Amino acid sequence: MLPRDQRVDEIRRRLEAAFAPASIDVIDDSHKHAGHEGARDGRGHFTVRISSEAFRGKPLLAQHRAIYAALGELMTTDIHALAIQSSAP
Repeated sequence: MLPRDQRVDEIRRRLEAAFAPASIDVIDDSHKHAGHEGARDGRGHFTVRISSEAFRGKPLLAQHRAIYAALGELMTTDIHALAIQSSAP
């Protein structure tokens, strides 16, 4: 598990490497979920807004699956919840 202050940067790094996005925002929403059952193990809650040509013509479900794949093990070690807003530019 990454230190909390490095999670947003690592999420951003992996998504930028995988999708070369036209725009990307990664927001740590963990503070909104303090005490939440799923947050007790130290994993965080995040929102990702990403626009990339890689998503053009792909259904939303395929976009989200590609994002989960790019994040790899972070989905089980560091991320408890991920809200995704993805699109093509």
